[in-house]
Amino acid sequence: MVKVIMHGCNGHMGQVISGLIQNDPEIEIVAGIDLVDNRDNGYPVYTDIWTCDVQADAVIDFCSAKAVDNLLEYCVDRQIPVVLCTTGLSEEQLKKVEEASKKVAVLKSANMSLGINLLLKLVKEAAQTLAAAGFDMEIVEKHHRLKVDAPSGTALALADSLNEGLDNAYHYVYDRSQVRQKRDDKEIGISAVRGGTIVGDHDVIFAGADEVVTFSHTAYSKAVFGKGAIQAAKFLAGKGPGWYQMSDVIG
Repeated sequence: MVKVIMHGCNGHMGQVISGLIQNDPEIEIVAGIDLVDNRDNGYPVYTDIWTCDVQADAVIDFCSAKAVDNLLEYCVDRQIPVVLCTTGLSEEQLKKVEEASKKVAVLKSANMSLGINLLLKLVKEAAQTLAAAGFDMEIVEKHHRLKVDAPSGTALALADSLNEGLDNAYHYVYDRSQVRQKRDDKEIGISAVRGGTIVGDHDVIFAGADEVVTFSHTAYSKAVFGKGAIQAAKFLAGKGPGWYQMSDVIG
């Protein structure tokens, strides 16, 4: 049985993960961390992480960027592996993640969905074959109207996977309305759509002469990210120091 601490337990994703773990016999939440303690979670909740002295195999984090520095210090001090799901970290914070990973196991990925991480692997392999055959590559991502960053971190990760398969020889174009010229052969176009309540939709398009190959992933609820985080926690339990990715989880 893997024992985890849920960091940000009373936030939306914290509650999603709590619900999923209730039905998983291989893992349990032994404590939660949240500034707000206004509900019965079925496990103890600490408003100050440093007062949490519960033994655990991993921490699952879905909190806020401003809480990450303290979390990393805690995990290093207590030697507890951490699945870091919070997004929007600064360059300085990413350096702190790297430093922490030298002392404790840290898993951080652009997207916790198992499907997206398999997609990252597939499009990298496809690029090596199709780009060499003259196919153009485009990424179209769609998210809800409240998402403030564009393109999404997942879209950028997909672009990076394409580029890695091609020795990073390509450049990215984010807004063609500002580029009044013919498409470059060494170009990866990235387009962002914002509207409604779209959870997350990513298409990777390989457009060739007289044929188009499209890889698609659609998230219908945020539960897909919670399921990935749970799998990551199971994987990370017992691991030594290092910066792990979801690609390690899916093998």
